[in-house]
Amino acid sequence: MGYYHASSQHGTLSLAFDLLARVGQILMLQFRRLWRSGRNGRNRRRIKLLLKIAIPLFVLYLIDLPIHLYRTRVVRPDQDLDQPFATGCLDPSVMAAQPRENATFVMLARNSEAEDARSTVLNIEWQFNRWFHYPILFLNDVSWTEDFKEVLSRAVSNETEVRFEVIEKGKWGFPEEMNEKEKTKAKLQMKKQGEKGISYGDMESYHHMCRFYSGEFYNLEALRPYKWYWRLEPNVRYSCALTYDPFAEMAKRNKVYGWTIALWEMGETCPSLFKTTDDYRIEKGIPRTPAWNALYQVMWYPAPVRWFLGFFGVPEHDNSGIKWNMCHYWSNFEIANLDFFRSDKYQDYFRYLDSKGGFYSERWGDAPVHTLAVHMLLPPEKIHHFSDIGYEHDTLWQCPGNAPMDQQLLGNKAFGDTGKMTAPSEGGTGCRCKCQEDKRRRNINSQCTSELTRPAAHHRPSWWQRHNGYYHYAVNNPNNPSQG
Repeated sequence: MGYYHASSQHGTLSLAFDLLARVGQILMLQFRRLWRSGRNGRNRRRIKLLLKIAIPLFVLYLIDLPIHLYRTRVVRPDQDLDQPFATGCLDPSVMAAQPRENATFVMLARNSEAEDARSTVLNIEWQFNRWFHYPILFLNDVSWTEDFKEVLSRAVSNETEVRFEVIEKGKWGFPEEMNEKEKTKAKLQMKKQGEKGISYGDMESYHHMCRFYSGEFYNLEALRPYKWYWRLEPNVRYSCALTYDPFAEMAKRNKVYGWTIALWEMGETCPSLFKTTDDYRIEKGIPRTPAWNALYQVMWYPAPVRWFLGFFGVPEHDNSGIKWNMCHYWSNFEIANLDFFRSDKYQDYFRYLDSKGGFYSERWGDAPVHTLAVHMLLPPEKIHHFSDIGYEHDTLWQCPGNAPMDQQLLGNKAFGDTGKMTAPSEGGTGCRCKCQEDKRRRNINSQCTSELTRPAAHHRPSWWQRHNGYYHYAVNNPNNPSQG
């Protein structure tokens, strides 16, 4: 979870930059002093010596830089590998009659969140599930109250199944193998995070939640019957009608992971996560791919500086000293294939992370963990951006432009009265979207969206567009309503 880009300031990183700047400054000052001091033979010999040192170093840098950029490039595919599953509205009564997938909604909630959970359920029922009737599974780490169950059971349509499950022992909380001494240490580390002002750093239940959603969640008995899940959160809003079955489309198009919002993680929450993941990648012999390289921030430093950053384990850098761009998918919305997260390769990665203790010594979130795993283990064509879904959570949201009016199926009886919708826009894909029009941005900054979709994008923002802060709303769709 993250709201903005907040790179940490670290002593070793500052030292590297200071040393590099100081060496360059010394060389330039010496050269200028010698050049101005006279034309005698001694000074000319010093100038020649200085040039003999500086010129080869500069040549080596010119050789190293293109090699480094080539190795970390994000190869452009021959065609766009991801597109919206639909443009505008489809007839929901026709689409709901098609074969269904073995799927469920999942919401982790507290008993005290009954009204917020009800708000979400009423909204998703109206925008989608009143036609498709996929079951909704509610999870809690304690027993449900009768009041919560009654309120939520009344919020769904008659044909929608609702289940209320308690997370089984061993799936929530500290790892079972942790002893009391280790738990005490973890609690002290969480307390220190709170003292540093790290968001949710001193909230033990939040750490448990991040660990749970990172791995234990997928092995729940309650989820065992299903192949697909759609994650819901209390008090979120879907602002567009969804008239096709996303589970069926994901299966049909061989997709594995679907998302709506990409943004920067807060660096202080997980300073060692990227290097730890890179350690795992190297240990398992997993090669760098275009998807993995999309996680890199372009670096122009010469090789010795990168080696320094990697050798000393500078936060947010991998073993070769390349910085993570901090972009990740906001996992409070996910539509994904459970088989991937249950697989040996993902579960092995999660157990490796769990053994390092970062879910408590730091505040490793499930969102960056999922993102790093998806980009390490999946090819780009398996990842889908639901750019046609309007989604709002907290202060961030995605709301696509509406498709033209002739694609809104006005008068279709299956919709009923959906009220006034946002005016269509060029490149719009949405179905009867109602976007909030106020002083806030209609969509979050699309830089991370653009960065993470590059492996799937043949059509990309130009260098000049990126330089001027203009990023595409989705693959092959430059018409971001937030830019208008």
